[in-house]
Amino acid sequence: MGEKRRTCSRREFLVRTTAGAAAIATARRGMSSSAEGGHRVVLEGVDRYRVIDPWAEGARVALTYRGEPYSAEHVQGISGVAFRIAGICPCAPTSSSAMDPRELIERFGYETEGVPLGGEDIDPDAAVEAMAGRVSDEVRAGRPALVWHAFTTAEWDVVCGFDEEKGEFVGRGSYAGAEEYACADAGRAATCGDVCPPLGAVLIGEKTGELDAPAAELTALREAVDHAGSLRSDPMGAEGWVFLEGLAAYDRWVEDFQNPEKTRTSGDAYCYGVYRSTHRAAAAFLADIAPRHAAAEASLARASESFAQEADALDGGEHLLWWGSPEGPDAERNAQAGALLAKARAAYEDGINHIEAGLDALGV
Repeated sequence: MGEKRRTCSRREFLVRTTAGAAAIATARRGMSSSAEGGHRVVLEGVDRYRVIDPWAEGARVALTYRGEPYSAEHVQGISGVAFRIAGICPCAPTSSSAMDPRELIERFGYETEGVPLGGEDIDPDAAVEAMAGRVSDEVRAGRPALVWHAFTTAEWDVVCGFDEEKGEFVGRGSYAGAEEYACADAGRAATCGDVCPPLGAVLIGEKTGELDAPAAELTALREAVDHAGSLRSDPMGAEGWVFLEGLAAYDRWVEDFQNPEKTRTSGDAYCYGVYRSTHRAAAAFLADIAPRHAAAEASLARASESFAQEADALDGGEHLLWWGSPEGPDAERNAQAGALLAKARAAYEDGINHIEAGLDALGV
C-alpha cells in the first residue's frame, strides 16, 4: 500500500433528491470518524478494467491487487459472465448471472462481508456512514473493496482510495478510471434509488483457501450450455414483457430489429457494449483451457473460434448499436442491425454447441 496525491478529474453527477444530498454528507462524516491519520489514502497500481463488464470484472481487479494471477478472460469464464446474454434491456448484464461477486470471490478462497445500504430494518443515514467508514478502513489496510454505483451507473466498482476532506472515494469502474483513477462523492452509492436498489459494498477479507480451477472451468462450461437454453418467464411491466435469457434473448434481439419502426434504446447500446466485450473474453478463456481438458480440446478450440467470430460480428455494429449511434427509427439501419445480430447469434449458438460436444466427450 502507498499513499499518493493525485489530481483527479472529478466525475460530476446530479444529486436529484434531498435524501441523496444527505447521503453524501453522511458518508463524509463516516469517512472522517473512522479514519486514523492521513486525510488521503490511495492504493497505487490497481489494474484497470480489461473487460466492459459491470458484474465480475471488479472482483477480478480487486483480486489481482491481492496477488491472484488469473487473467480477466479467465475470471470472465469461471464466473460465467463470458457466456451470458439476457434481456434485451438496460438491467440485463446485472440481472442475469451464474453467481454474484461475493460467491465468485469466495470461490477464490477469500472471506467476504457485505455492507448493505438498503433494507426494511436499515437506517439509511447510519448505513451510509458505516459503509463509508468500513470501506475507508479496508483501503487503509491495503485491500480494495467493491462498491455498487461508486463511479459508474448501477455497476460494481472498485474503491482503492479515499479523500476525507473532499468526502470522495477513488477507484475504477468499467468506463471510469481507465487512465487516471476516478473520483466521486462517497455517498454516491446511496443515490441510485431511481435506477436500482443501493447494494452497498463487498469487503474482501482473509484468504483461507484456493480456487479449484479445473472444476470451476467445467462447472462454468456446463452452466453456459444450460444458460443458452434457458428462458425466464417472469413478466415485467404492465404489458407483460418477459425477461429472456440465452438464445431466446438473442432471438428477440434479432426480431426486434426486423421492425422498421424500432428505435435503438439504451438497453440495446448497453447490452451491445457489454456482450461484445464479455463474449470476446469467452473466446480467450476457451482457447486457454482447451489443452487442459484433453478429451474436449478440439471441441473447445472450435468453440473459441465461434465466440471470436461472434465478437467480430458485433464489433462491426458499433455505428448501428452503441452509444452515439442514431436512435431512429431508421428502417435501413434496423435491417443492417438485424442482419448483423443474426450473424452473431448463429456464431454464439455454434460456440455453445461445441462446448456441449466437449462436455459430452468428457462425460460431464
